[in-house]
Amino acid sequence: MSVTHSLTRRGPAAALALVTATVLGAGAAGASSAAPAAAPRTRQIATSVLGGDYRFSLTAVRSTGDEYAASVRLKVYTRTSGGAWKETDRATVGAVDGWFWYPLTGKGAVCRFSTSAAEPAPIEVSLLVTPSIGCSAPQRFVVERGRIHAD
Repeated sequence: MSVTHSLTRRGPAAALALVTATVLGAGAAGASSAAPAAAPRTRQIATSVLGGDYRFSLTAVRSTGDEYAASVRLKVYTRTSGGAWKETDRATVGAVDGWFWYPLTGKGAVCRFSTSAAEPAPIEVSLLVTPSIGCSAPQRFVVERGRIHAD
């Protein structure tokens, strides 16, 4: 009966896995639990380049514990003497897992991403909470010599 239940609620792959685990016994289950955890899914949602000095990116990071939750990572890069971009700092925008994955990765996710070449460089971020709620209050940061500080 549990196999039929799995077929209707989880699909044939889940039922096959259940049957395989039952046939193979606990040894198969122990082997799969030793496998390394998958890296969280990410999606870059905005970037900004200011001349040759700074590059900024906003990245949505899907929660590993809640498929609907996400965090947002602000990264700052500076150009090396060889011309490559090197990450010099990162900060979390809002609370860890405090955003919803689907609005963050959909159309209109970034309400405002304002950067400036001034030193210190001000950054303002406002993101879509949900379509019905609208945009978040702006969060402000300052970048000074490649380091992010809350404003």
